[in-house]
Amino acid sequence: MLYMKDLDMLSCRSDLSSLPERKLLINTINAHSYNTALEDELFAESLKNGDVLIPDGASIVKACKWLNAKSRPEERIAGWDLFTFEMNKLNEKGGVCFFMGSSEKVLSMIRENAKVDYPNIRIDTYSPPYKPVFSDEDNALIIEAINASDPDLLWIGMTAPKQEKWAYSHWNELNIHCHCGTIGAVFDFYAGTLRRAPEWWQNHSLEWLYRLIKEPKRMWRRYLIGNILFIKNVLREKFN
Repeated sequence: MLYMKDLDMLSCRSDLSSLPERKLLINTINAHSYNTALEDELFAESLKNGDVLIPDGASIVKACKWLNAKSRPEERIAGWDLFTFEMNKLNEKGGVCFFMGSSEKVLSMIRENAKVDYPNIRIDTYSPPYKPVFSDEDNALIIEAINASDPDLLWIGMTAPKQEKWAYSHWNELNIHCHCGTIGAVFDFYAGTLRRAPEWWQNHSLEWLYRLIKEPKRMWRRYLIGNILFIKNVLREKFN
């Protein structure tokens, strides 16, 4: 069972600079992923046993304080914050970044944008097949491509909970020495195929509402029903 009060999360954006330079599995948690983890045992295990967990949602920050949790983060740290921090850091010294996930169209746009924004980083990519579950052969090809690249930074973007479960399940097969972040929609944000909420919405913890307005058919269940379910689950943890 996943209990938010027992999770150990990063506290603030400045903590990103203190992450050790070694193989690290970095995940994010928001209201939707918390709800999902309560029903998905492997996903819950992935979040609990990764190396770093980042509070990607104001609701998570507030819930941790209200629950008097082991870790009470000071602020939300979005997946985008992690992405820009790590990319800028790698660009300063140069190296290789691997993007695994999404479509070849999105990955192509990422490669083009990175040439301008991060000229000192070589970008390697892999678009996995679009299917609910990868075959053993699919997994072997993905792992082979990542290990052959020997990246200094690895991003996995296949939406939650698929990306977290894949990285966790194959962690020991990834012969890498770097940080690995599961960042989902950031692939589309950086490619430009999906617009991130303007700064005002971000600063007022309304990024979820912006996405709901922009994509109501796809997001209504996640945010309208999901937010109510999140409140119910937090209350249950508080008083159970």
